[in-house]
Amino acid sequence: MKNDNFIIATFNTNSIRSRLHIVIPWLERNPVDVLCMQETKVQDKDFPKEAFNKIGYNVIYKGQKSYNGVAIAGKHEIKDMAAGFDDSENSPEDEARLIRCVVKDIPVVNAYVPQGRALDHMYFQIKLRWFERLRDLFDRNYSTDEPLLWCGDLNIAPDSRDVYAPDSYLDHVCFHEDARKALEKVKEWGFVDVFRKLNTDPDQYTFYDYRIPNAVKRRLGWRIDHILATAALAERAEKAYIDITPRLAQKPSDHTFLVAEFGS
Repeated sequence: MKNDNFIIATFNTNSIRSRLHIVIPWLERNPVDVLCMQETKVQDKDFPKEAFNKIGYNVIYKGQKSYNGVAIAGKHEIKDMAAGFDDSENSPEDEARLIRCVVKDIPVVNAYVPQGRALDHMYFQIKLRWFERLRDLFDRNYSTDEPLLWCGDLNIAPDSRDVYAPDSYLDHVCFHEDARKALEKVKEWGFVDVFRKLNTDPDQYTFYDYRIPNAVKRRLGWRIDHILATAALAERAEKAYIDITPRLAQKPSDHTFLVAEFGS
């Protein structure tokens, strides 16, 4: 790791207070510049910020009691925090699912996209609308010619390599054609999938369902957590990997860490 490189990670914690025994030691072993977290499941007054401060991390967060919640931890000054969409549809739930800032002059957008529940459920339409709103947000606030990172649990496996049994999940809200097209439209704004730029192998997953016995060992997972970068920044990408070890820890999240490193 070069001192002047920029390293970012993303992790759906599935409750930050229940996963501190994983997150804090992981950061001590992997001192990334930025860690984006989703599904923190804690209201702001109860967020365990002291645990991050103690190991040298600043942290910003926006949450709700028991569900949703996003946070960004950084080893450097965190500037220009904003939560939610700056649009007429913005809601408290949006703010607990989308947080933005700037670290070391690189804008970071951390998103926890609604899962969608079922194809005939209103939340699936909300999910599709979320991607339209994200595209508008990027249009309003950012430039494709400048560095920008979009990270988080996007709740979509982009192609057949990204889900262990694609033919069985064509009607799943995280793999349905409409969901994948919605993600692709946002990527067309100017984003590169950093992990796929550097890794082409199948069986590379960030999420393993608790309900499937020995899912990790059997490689029965999904790649639904992502780090995307504008082209100029993606060209600097030197490394991207999934750290599976935390998923094998005691009392793990159902997700694990995705990491990307960019040269100066």
